[in-house]
Amino acid sequence: MRFTTFLVVMSVSCHLGLAQSDAPTQSPKPKTLPDIPFEGQMAAPDFPEGIDWLNTAQPIPLKDLRGKVVLLDFWTYCCINCMHIIPDLRKLEAKYAKELVVIGVHSAKFENEKLTENIREAIKRYEIEHPVINDKDFRVWRSYGARSWPTLMLINPQGKVIGGHSGEGIYDLFDEIIGQTIRYFDPKGLIDRKPINFQLEKEKQPRSILSYPGKVVADEKSRQLFFTDSNHNRVIVASLSGDILESIGEGGIGLKDGPFDQALFFRPQGLCFDPKNELIYVADTENHAIRKIDLKARTVTTMAGNGRQARRGSQEGRGIELNSPWDLILIGDTLYIAMAGPHQLWTLDTKTLEAKVFAGTGRENIADGSLKESALAQPSGISTDGTKLYFADSEVSAVRSADLDPAGRVETLIGQGLFEFGDKDGTPPGARLQHPLGVAYHDGFVYVADTYNHKIKKIDPKTKELTTFIGTGKRGVADGPAASALLNEPSGICFADGRLYIADANNHLIRVCDLKLGIVSTMEWKGVEKLARKQSIGAKVPELELPVQKMSSTTRLLDLKITLPKGTKINSNAASTILVKSADGGIVATSKSEYPIETETISIPIKAHPGKTMLTLQLVVYYCDKGNAGLCYFKEASLRVPVEVGDGGEERVALNYSVAAP
Repeated sequence: MRFTTFLVVMSVSCHLGLAQSDAPTQSPKPKTLPDIPFEGQMAAPDFPEGIDWLNTAQPIPLKDLRGKVVLLDFWTYCCINCMHIIPDLRKLEAKYAKELVVIGVHSAKFENEKLTENIREAIKRYEIEHPVINDKDFRVWRSYGARSWPTLMLINPQGKVIGGHSGEGIYDLFDEIIGQTIRYFDPKGLIDRKPINFQLEKEKQPRSILSYPGKVVADEKSRQLFFTDSNHNRVIVASLSGDILESIGEGGIGLKDGPFDQALFFRPQGLCFDPKNELIYVADTENHAIRKIDLKARTVTTMAGNGRQARRGSQEGRGIELNSPWDLILIGDTLYIAMAGPHQLWTLDTKTLEAKVFAGTGRENIADGSLKESALAQPSGISTDGTKLYFADSEVSAVRSADLDPAGRVETLIGQGLFEFGDKDGTPPGARLQHPLGVAYHDGFVYVADTYNHKIKKIDPKTKELTTFIGTGKRGVADGPAASALLNEPSGICFADGRLYIADANNHLIRVCDLKLGIVSTMEWKGVEKLARKQSIGAKVPELELPVQKMSSTTRLLDLKITLPKGTKINSNAASTILVKSADGGIVATSKSEYPIETETISIPIKAHPGKTMLTLQLVVYYCDKGNAGLCYFKEASLRVPVEVGDGGEERVALNYSVAAP
């Protein structure tokens, strides 16, 4: 691994055409670091005015970061290599919490990634907690001479560039250099350890019942739907009519086998169902593992991978490390895996647990040929017609096929190159997709989740003709006729019972298209309490202390008015509740302590005794969009109400609570 020292490029010395590969630098780290010019040689270029900032309340000029070590991360959210360094950045931020500030510089590859709202979703999806700027015009990229994703630049506490590095596996290198930088400047009194708090994007939105669902599969015979609720780190089993049957995974991040309520995942994506044995196989993407869910035994086990990312080469066999498995499909006893990290297709024998490369050299590109000599680019979705595999090759905006015969070939249906993308129906070479993530073969066609175009398209494998099936090309959420329905970065699709099911990731929804009628609707869930309870595990329930309330000893009713966000209503398919407690029994609910919340104003019968006490109201509120009941949210809160009971108090007490409150 190499850390490069250099003069900052102040003119336009590189351009997008030079950034032709996301491939990480793989050279080993030298035993001793080179001499580092800690004093720097040129002032770091500041951020341009008028650029959009995220994860912060206001722009942050570099002069305001004097005394901090600053690390710039040049990234684009489609790039698997950029995703791979996020855990390393998080570890560095935790270790040097007082001395280091990371600034993400999002320099988009795809047109869809240039939109600030889409970057905001990526920040929330990958739980990024440092400021990010939208460098859509590559102004910051060019000023620092970046040439590939990801690139990192280190700035000393006096605002001068020390050097940079491109590629993955950055923790050890930057841990040592940041530590040395701090040790160099600390004796000079130039390290500022005052904490900086940022206003994070995740704090601006309510908690949705689902969070970035990744992939979805269905089984007609059992009438079940299976999907990954990726950012809640779990797998959901539901009926095709919307009844929640199982929530598999404790909800926290980790790699842990065991019973459904104790197992841990880390942003799982793809899954497939084995109805014969009642098994679900899961691509546990950020654990770099393949997991098995046994529905009869109600257990989760790990089949391959150990939580660590495979860094080099294509090691094969049992017990090996994997690299970002994104989707999978079962054929016989073999799992075929879209392994996004090394740009390959892999197989895993479900009996012997031997993993090996099926297609792709590991070189990131689009090149047809024999299975072993072909080049792929971040395969992220996979399906089959029984003879061929069809896969979404996302970084080359392609849908491609691979013969199941080991002597077969890889061929491209739609797609031209790493920087050839768009939204155009037709036949090759003119037809275009934009970073597709999902595919499903059905009734002679290959359907595509054309993710960055916010569409579902279909391809005739015989003629290679591409046509739009759902969507207008605009991001949004709207049901209705397929041609006018709106999606937001759909990432997975499947078919069952005359319907197309869609994991509509950025809308946090499962959408359904009736194939006969051509109408898109949103799945409405029954039994969402099973989802919200899992989601809240480990989360701190916000407490809010209300003003002192003066009551009379004859007070019999307490009225609580709940103000919901505009355009929402109480979810009638879920059991919202309020639990009444008092610190010393000074107030008691006269009939029971827990009451249903069915309207936005709840009247609770109480009996008040003279004196002072602390009344606690514990709320669990499920609410949903008035126009789309499938878009559901969840809020837990604890309201603390100081109470004085005596002469002159109110006969009927009214309290107000806004769900939008912290």
